[in-house]
Amino acid sequence: RPRPQRELAPWLDGSGLRSAMEELATEQEAEESHRQDSVSLLTFILLLTLTILTIWLFKHRRVRFLHETGLAMIYGLIVGVILRYGIPPTSGHDKPLSCSQEDRAFTTLLVNISGKFFEYTLKGEISPGKIHNVEQNDMLRKVTFDPEVFFNILLPPIIFHAGYSLKKRHFFRNLGSILTYAFLGTAVSCFIIGNLMYGIVKLMKLVGQLSDKFYYTDCLFFGAIISATDPVTVLAIFNELHADVDLYALLFGESVLNDAVAIVLSSSIVAYQPTGGNIHAFDAAAFFKSIGVFLGIFSGSFMMGVATGIVTALISFYKFTKLHCFPLLETALFFLMSWSTFLLAEACGFTGVVSVLFCGITQAHYTYNNLSVESRSRTKQLFEVLHFLAENFIFSYMGLALFTFQKHVFSPIFVIGAFIAVFLGRAAHIYPLSFFLNLGRRHKISWNFQHMLMFSGLRGAMAFALAIRDTATYAHQMMFSTTLLIVFFTVWIIGGGTTPMLSWLNIRVGVDPDQDQPPTHDSFQVLQGVNTERRNRTKEESVWIFRVWYSFDHNYLKPILTHSGPPLTTTFPSWCGLIARCLTTPQVYENQEQLREEDSDFILNDSDLSLTYGDTTITANGSSGSHAAITSIDGRKTKSNSEEALERDLGTEAPEVMSRGTRLVFPLDA
Repeated sequence: RPRPQRELAPWLDGSGLRSAMEELATEQEAEESHRQDSVSLLTFILLLTLTILTIWLFKHRRVRFLHETGLAMIYGLIVGVILRYGIPPTSGHDKPLSCSQEDRAFTTLLVNISGKFFEYTLKGEISPGKIHNVEQNDMLRKVTFDPEVFFNILLPPIIFHAGYSLKKRHFFRNLGSILTYAFLGTAVSCFIIGNLMYGIVKLMKLVGQLSDKFYYTDCLFFGAIISATDPVTVLAIFNELHADVDLYALLFGESVLNDAVAIVLSSSIVAYQPTGGNIHAFDAAAFFKSIGVFLGIFSGSFMMGVATGIVTALISFYKFTKLHCFPLLETALFFLMSWSTFLLAEACGFTGVVSVLFCGITQAHYTYNNLSVESRSRTKQLFEVLHFLAENFIFSYMGLALFTFQKHVFSPIFVIGAFIAVFLGRAAHIYPLSFFLNLGRRHKISWNFQHMLMFSGLRGAMAFALAIRDTATYAHQMMFSTTLLIVFFTVWIIGGGTTPMLSWLNIRVGVDPDQDQPPTHDSFQVLQGVNTERRNRTKEESVWIFRVWYSFDHNYLKPILTHSGPPLTTTFPSWCGLIARCLTTPQVYENQEQLREEDSDFILNDSDLSLTYGDTTITANGSSGSHAAITSIDGRKTKSNSEEALERDLGTEAPEVMSRGTRLVFPLDA
């Protein structure tokens, strides 16, 4: 609301009148700045609203050639064109003042004008030809966000949701391949892209297309940030079409860990500082120091994320607190603890992306069990909504930044070379590693899976956020502009071609992403005997280290941190009986059937199995219908608690049917 202009007293002298006028002008300028801030935020809100309405229309009409992320980018491009060329110029800037040449640019400048001190903050260097653009349109500056907004506000819910919604069964069944793709594959892609781009830079220098310095470390940095894949479009289409579960697990697992590896790898490249005079020459000591920085940052961030998740589980463990009686407070604390993990890691010099990712995985495994039913629903929906809004906001901003960003450096040679390098880096990432992985895998990664993994290497929010975080130099400005174009191409062209590619590669669809492919698509699957192949597959293909850890987790960690698992009095040594009784909650003794994780990845549960024989229905846990006595169908040898729980969590436990002609009925959701 415009403030009323204050009346000036007639007895003010010249200096007093000038001071009052200056104060009034300052208030009016602050009011105008406030209105521009409101308009810029309203612009993004309207962009998201328009995107959501169009998404509904696309889903209603079953349109798959364009995903919502690509649509958000198109809307951002349209608004960027309007802001750049459709708004009349406004200027709140005075003429540039010339200062003496300094050795470095100061981040804060204090200016003394007639005894009054004014503070100015450095926004970045601009070329002389673009001074007019900066002076003439304040709105473009308003819609240009601080890069830290992406890291501290928008990225945490996106990464946390990826970890919190992680489906453990297929993830751990393919854990070895996922880790190989994420760690070794990202490093291979980074160095191949970096070296190819260094050759491109040398070519640009040879033909006179390079205007400023571009070092080898800059090329490696570009290789690290552009190796961060974000196949959100492909995964959304996989979810909608219910594509093959193993392919989904490989792609999702790689993309989740790949972002974390890329950001730590880029930080390690920045930390590369040779001891000699040339800071860009190769130094073996600095190289191994960078490797140490990579391992230290990743392991430290990992432990911090897991520790925060365990602390949250203990706080919500209502043997010691009654927080579950107040679902609103429980949800708020869960949200704040999860977000603070990211900020705590950044404040300690680690990487918040890695911390918040593993915090989400830990929260889903432990804290989720301790939450009340209402809080479980609230937390999943809250982070799902935040993830959706933040992701679409970033993609909208990408389209906007193409026209509003003031530091673009476009080089056709660099852009074409980057596209070729990204393609070759992805190929070297997928095909050779898949060949070596298949040597040790029982279930091979087929050629059509490899081609789809190669095709699905989209670049998105993480590559953009890493590129925009530092645009101070000529090299980084060129990398940012090129990253934008690569993101546009991959999201629009590759994302839109996902459905035809699935059909061309004959990859099965119509499968629940959380389950193996059923033999039939009837309302009920009627099988003679037991399908032992599916049961054994998960047991055999789960990595051995996971099975060792799971036994320890089931027997000790889960009973301590949650209400599930066996009582500690049965797993602790006899001389620890007092400690075991203190740490075991009464709920563990009360529940004969241990509490299940509602979001875990079951193929088959005891409650989902029933035997139909005549008019009698016998369930796997021994209960029967009203026309029959209670009957047990478990004819197997007794197993340990940890092994049975592992089979239950992995969905591999299935009772053996001894009666000939008995039908095993699997009810499917409608």
